[in-house]
Amino acid sequence: MKVIDLRSDTVTLPTPAMREAMYSAQVGDDVFGEDPTVNELEALAAEKVGKEAALFVVSGTMGNLVCILTHCQRGDEVIMGARAHTFLYEVGAAAAFGGVQVRTIPNEASGMLNPEAVMDAIRGDNIHFPPTRLVCLENTHNLCGGCALSPDEMDSICIPVRERGISVHLDGARVFNAAVGLGVDVKDLTRNVDSLMFCLSKGLSAPVGSLVAGSEDFIRRARKNRKMVGGGMRQVGVIAAAGIVALNEMVDRLAEDHANARLLAEGLKEIDGLDVDLECVQTDIVIFSVVSDGITAVEVATGLEEEGVRLQAIGGGQMRAVTHYGIEEEDIRIALEAFRKVMKGSV
Repeated sequence: MKVIDLRSDTVTLPTPAMREAMYSAQVGDDVFGEDPTVNELEALAAEKVGKEAALFVVSGTMGNLVCILTHCQRGDEVIMGARAHTFLYEVGAAAAFGGVQVRTIPNEASGMLNPEAVMDAIRGDNIHFPPTRLVCLENTHNLCGGCALSPDEMDSICIPVRERGISVHLDGARVFNAAVGLGVDVKDLTRNVDSLMFCLSKGLSAPVGSLVAGSEDFIRRARKNRKMVGGGMRQVGVIAAAGIVALNEMVDRLAEDHANARLLAEGLKEIDGLDVDLECVQTDIVIFSVVSDGITAVEVATGLEEEGVRLQAIGGGQMRAVTHYGIEEEDIRIALEAFRKVMKGSV
């Protein structure tokens, strides 16, 4: 029985083209700046997102941490959403490694931060206050159902924040999903951020890695912080080669994942005992609720596992499904049939 794994787009396997590129990659010592494949990937990434330079890192969590360490000193404060991945799921790294205080404000349903609330949260010049050094945004927003912030929404925060002399970092783990979902150039979403991180290992299907991008000076300083947290990776072109294929070949096909997520959400909406807000399904993530008194989200996940469908219960009676490379339309129809079987008799 084929296992239909909808837990995350991190479970993607490399494409045949990626495997071939990895096999034949030219390599060198990246810490010395001598890996030609890494250098090619970094230049390509910087061009794609409209920045001067980029830096290859092991993971999105490392990328976000390296950016925070590069923007901030110990005792500085970072503003981000209360549902931000960096706040909830990155092990308190900003505080543990950087001595940086995180100040959260509520996310709207779309993941957006209210621009006025962001400006109000910026600290004044007072001996009692930590200085606000950075604002972090997330696009798409993981816990807000993969919603995408538009260029205007991004600019409504980035422009006034930067006018105050404060930097903006974008956790853009799935920023290419945002661009494809909105039908815009990714540069329109990144034009007014000082730094960003995006993942190769999610919807773009590479086996490992993320990129950090920003100005040449920022990346120069970030490279040293990457080394400090153990991210200097020597002959890593064998991995970077898959990232080049990801950026050149896997962006446009994200629309297929979005269509499959919509198909899944519409099917879940019709099943008694489940509820999903279709307006929040914009990209590859579907967050929905188990509203039956006869079964819990954890029990639904267990029942689906027995039917060959893997999914996550994320707390509060909610579940998350993520479509990705390797999941086809027929897989979604099979998964929906498994949902109907598990939910039958629970309401």
